[in-house]
Amino acid sequence: MTSFRLPRRAFLAATGSAALAAILPGRAFAESLTEVKLHGLSAFGDLKYPKDFPHFDYVNADAPKGGTFNFSPPNWGFNQSVLTFNTLNAFSLRGDGPPRIEMCFDSLMGSALDEPDAVYGLLAESVTLSADRNSFEFSLRPEAKFHDGTPLTARDVAFTFDTFKESGHPTLMLSLTEMTEAKALDDRTFRLTFSGKQSARTILNVVGFPIISSAYYTENKFDASQMKPPLGSGPYKVGRLSAGQWIEYDRVEDYWARDLPINRGQYNFDRIRIEFYRDRQAGFEAFKKGDIFYRQEATARIWATGYDFPALNAGKVIKRDFPSDLRPSMQGTAINQRRERFKDIRVRRALNLCFDYEWTNRNLFFGLYERSQSCFEKSEFKAEGSPSPEELALLEPFRGELPLEAFGDAVIQPVSDGSGRDRKLLSQASKLFAEAGWKRSGNMLRNEKGETLDAEMLVDDDSFVRLVGPWVENLKAVGVNATIRLVDSAQYEARQRDFDYDLYMQALSFSATPTRDELENVFHSRAASVSGSRNLPGTASPAIDALINAIGAADNRETLTVAMRALDRVLRVRQDWIPNWFSPNHRAAFWDMFGFKEPKPDYGFPVEAIWWFDKDKAAAIGKG
Repeated sequence: MTSFRLPRRAFLAATGSAALAAILPGRAFAESLTEVKLHGLSAFGDLKYPKDFPHFDYVNADAPKGGTFNFSPPNWGFNQSVLTFNTLNAFSLRGDGPPRIEMCFDSLMGSALDEPDAVYGLLAESVTLSADRNSFEFSLRPEAKFHDGTPLTARDVAFTFDTFKESGHPTLMLSLTEMTEAKALDDRTFRLTFSGKQSARTILNVVGFPIISSAYYTENKFDASQMKPPLGSGPYKVGRLSAGQWIEYDRVEDYWARDLPINRGQYNFDRIRIEFYRDRQAGFEAFKKGDIFYRQEATARIWATGYDFPALNAGKVIKRDFPSDLRPSMQGTAINQRRERFKDIRVRRALNLCFDYEWTNRNLFFGLYERSQSCFEKSEFKAEGSPSPEELALLEPFRGELPLEAFGDAVIQPVSDGSGRDRKLLSQASKLFAEAGWKRSGNMLRNEKGETLDAEMLVDDDSFVRLVGPWVENLKAVGVNATIRLVDSAQYEARQRDFDYDLYMQALSFSATPTRDELENVFHSRAASVSGSRNLPGTASPAIDALINAIGAADNRETLTVAMRALDRVLRVRQDWIPNWFSPNHRAAFWDMFGFKEPKPDYGFPVEAIWWFDKDKAAAIGKG
C-alpha cells in the first residue's frame, strides 16, 4: 500500500488479528455474552487463546533483548511516509509522519497475528458489551502509565476518541462516525457508545487505535505539525532523530506492559532505526553496505538482477521469500473521477486497454509478478465466474445503475499479445474513446469543445517513470495527451491528500475480515470528499455504498464472503481502479544477524516486533 495500512500492527486498520466465543451468527456478539467481562473479541468465531494464555504461539517468549534494527519499512499508514517526515504526530492529517511511531503508543486491545480478526486486552483488562451491543465498557489495567510515569486513565481514553472523531486522520475519524459518546466513568472504567448505525465489527477497528495523553495535547495543539516527541505509553519512545533523514525509537526498559501475555516475546530490539531515502536505489545501496539491515524488495528488476554483491555472495546477507499474508490486497491505478473527463466508464476502460501487462511483466518485472484481477487478491473475497444466487440478490436492486457485466462472469483484465503495442487492444481503446465523445484531430483526441484528453501519471520515484513510460507511449499512440509528472515526496503526499492528480498508483491491504469502516475509507461515497481518505478515484456509487453496508451487517463469514464478492464484481466492472499486479510472497533480504520463529504468522509480518538480535550470528559476520 505505498500503503495504507493502518492502526497498530498491520497497519493497523487491518492487522492481524482468537475457549471463549465472542461472536455468534445473528449479530456480531453473542446474546449470552452481553453484560459479561470478556478478555477478547473476534468477528464470528471462537478465540484461539483462553484468558490465561502465556503468549502468542508465533513469538519466542524467551527471545533476548538487545541490538539495533535498522530497516526500510514495507508498509505504513495514517499520514506517514517513507520518503521524508516533518512531524511527529502521525494521527492527524497535517504533515508527513514517520512510520512506526505508533509503537510508542498502547491501544485498548491488540491483534493476534495468527487469527483473522481476534483482539485481546492490552490497556483494557476486559471489555463488557451492553445488551444492545451499542456500548462497550472497558476496565483498564491499574498499572498502565505513560513514559513520564503518570497514570494512563480513562480520561485519556475518552480524550483520545473525542479528539480523533473531531480532528483525527481520516483512517481514525471515519471509523468513529457513529460514535455518540466516549466517557470516563472513573479513572479505570471507560465506556464507548455508538448510535446503533455502526457496523457490528467497528469495535474491532477502534480498539486498536493509539491512546494519547490528554495532558500532553492540552499543552500542545493536536493538529499542529510539530517535531516535539509526543508522550506515549508503548514499548518504544522517540529517541534521536534528524528531521526528514532518520529517526530512532528506543525500547522503554520499564515498559509497564512488557510482561503481559499479549506482549511477551515481542519488542525485542533495544533500538529501531528508520532512514529515509527519496530514491529507491540509494536505499538499496545503503542496504548493500550494511547501513540498512532489512528490506522487503519492491522492485522486481533489483530482486532479479541486483542481489549480486560481496556480502550476499559471502553468506552475510540472506535473500529469501516468506509466505504472503492471508489478507486481501490490491495494487491499482486510481483514475480521478473528480475530473470530468474520467467520469465516463468507456474512458476508464480505454485507459486500461492501453496498459500492456504481459510486456511489462516480461521485460520490466522478470516474470516475478502476477496480474491483479481483483481489489481483493490473495483472498476468498475475489469473485470468480458467474455470480451465485446470493450475490445476484445483492446486485439485483441496482440493475438500473450497474453495467450489465456486473451480472455476468467476473471481469477479467485484457490480455495482450505481449508486443508492448497490441494493435487489437489499442483499436478497442480508440473505439471506446470515440464512443465517449473523444474524436481524433491530428495527433490528439479532442471533445466537442476542442479540449484534449489529458492524462497525467503522478509518480515520486524514477523507477515508476520507467514503469509507466510504455503505458504513456501507448496512450499517446491513440491520441491521449499523456504525460508523467515526477514530484518530490512532499508534493506527492500533498497532492494525494488534496486529490490533485489524474492517475495515481497505490497499494493497499485490508484486514482478513474486512470491516465496513476500512472499506468506506477506500470505496464509499462518504470518503470521496474527505481530504486524506483513500478513496482516490472519488468513487461515489449507491450500489457500492449499499454493498459496503451489507458487508458491515454480515453476521457470519459466509454472508460476508458473498457480499465481498458482489462488491468485487462491481469494482472490477466500474474500473475506478485499474488493477495492476501483485507478488505472491514477501521478497525479503536481511543481514544474517537476527533470530525469528517459523512459520511466520498468517495475518501479519511485523519483523521489527517479533524478530530479535542474535549476537552470535552478528559476531560471525562482523556486526557484533
